[in-house]
Amino acid sequence: MSTAAVTPPAAARARGASGPPMSRLVRVELRKGVDTRAGRWLLIASALLALVVAVAGALTGDAQDRDLSNVLQLVMLPLGTLLPVIGILSATGEWSQRTALTTFALVPRRGRIIAAKLLAALVLGAGAVVVWLATGAIGAALAGAVGDAPDPWNVPRDLLWQGAIALELGIVLGVAFGLLLMAPAAAIVAYFAVPTVFAILGELVTALDGAWDWLDPNRSIDPLTRGELSGSGWGHLLVSHLLWIGVPLVLGTVRTLRREVK
Repeated sequence: MSTAAVTPPAAARARGASGPPMSRLVRVELRKGVDTRAGRWLLIASALLALVVAVAGALTGDAQDRDLSNVLQLVMLPLGTLLPVIGILSATGEWSQRTALTTFALVPRRGRIIAAKLLAALVLGAGAVVVWLATGAIGAALAGAVGDAPDPWNVPRDLLWQGAIALELGIVLGVAFGLLLMAPAAAIVAYFAVPTVFAILGELVTALDGAWDWLDPNRSIDPLTRGELSGSGWGHLLVSHLLWIGVPLVLGTVRTLRREVK
């Protein structure tokens, strides 16, 4: 008596060899962002703070400044500050939550996990753009209804898409710092401290002013958050963020691929 061997279809073998599809990995990474108490409350706090800032911007200040453009620029500050922290928590989750052994056992190809984290960060960034626009619209509506604003819906078109790019760059930069340092506290401190010290150095040493236009991420992204980036500013933005995102991302990827899981 013999048993016939059953050969799995080629597609099934391919799926087994490559592991879970990328779409599933991205969904898992998105779930991780809200499953932890810190991540969940950080997302809630970001949305609430954006709403508070939008309402305050719509009801205070000069009447001619109470418009969608001004509200969006004000809301950009809290979202642009907190989003990178969300990216850091996402990138360091395996090590801070001690789930690296499980994650890398289920998906041995660690590069796919890193790619999923980056894609999930971009999705979260897109969600932040929706919150940014929604809270801005609420502020503009309030400015028109009770704030005596002469033109509450005034907004330059460039601000809408350049602001969206700024938010996405911020969260990806957070992921890069998280991958490099692997510890949330260290990555958060480094994210805020290192660029700040770098910017102060550029202000103190006037001989570095020209070079710092190309190297300082804060200086290059500031016009983008106001929808005013143009000309050579795009080159400054590209070079500075290739440096500040690319270098930590490459080094962090190498560390993740080589780090021993205990």
